[in-house]
Parts: sequence; structure tokens; C-alpha cells
Amino acid sequence: MTYHFSKTVDLPFEQAIEASIQALQRHGFGVLTEIDVKATLKKKLDVDFRPYRILGACNPTMAHQALQAEDKIGTMLPCNVIVQQREDGTVEVSAVDPIASMQAIDNPKLAGIAGQVRDMLRQVVEEIGRARQAA
Repeated sequence: MTYHFSKTVDLPFEQAIEASIQALQRHGFGVLTEIDVKATLKKKLDVDFRPYRILGACNPTMAHQALQAEDKIGTMLPCNVIVQQREDGTVEVSAVDPIASMQAIDNPKLAGIAGQVRDMLRQVVEEIGRARQAA
């Protein structure tokens, strides 16, 4: 079982980030955290790395339901979405598959919620994959 959904997008890196945030918002997610991995690695380790951004996305309704079903599920929140520029210059968007990440938790209520979030994140990645560069 794969642990993510990924799609190469026809957008420059910064536009892919904006398209990702907008698609997440259309599906009820907000971005709680944004980690610029390239800048962090440069600052902390003085190493160069390709453009790579982690967006910590949360759908409040789904998070509330998950927390009611499983009180320790906060250890797996928020759902991460990454935007990265591959070494060949293409840009890829990936989202975590919550079913894969929660597979070890034996809770049928949580499995249903994870399935709903999985479907929403899959739609987000597909939408971004269809986005085109602004002229």
C-alpha cells in the first residue's frame, strides 16, 4: 500500500504552492503550518536543497470527528501535503494517505473518517494536477 498520492503539475513551484492552498481550501482544509525545507536546511545545516515545502493541512470538521473517535489521533495531525521541485525541474504535489498512516490503529470509527479524508485529499491532488500555468 502506498502512503501518498502524487501528481506532477504543469506549474512553477510557487504557483503550485498557491494552487495547493486554494484546492485545500475548496475542500474545507486550512493550512496550519508551512515548512520551507530548503530554507530550513540551509539555515540549520548550511546545505543546498531543492525547493520543497510541507503544508500542514487540517479540515476542522474531520479533525474534530477523529479526535472524538480516538483521543491520541492528534499525534498524526495535521495531514501533510508537500510541493517539491524534482531534480529534472518538474514540480510534484503529494498528500499523505491517511488510511495508510492510520493502519495500525484498530478503531472502525476512525477508519471511516480516514476514508473520507483520503477521498478529499485525493481530489485536492487531482485538481492541482489539472491546474495550468497562468499566462
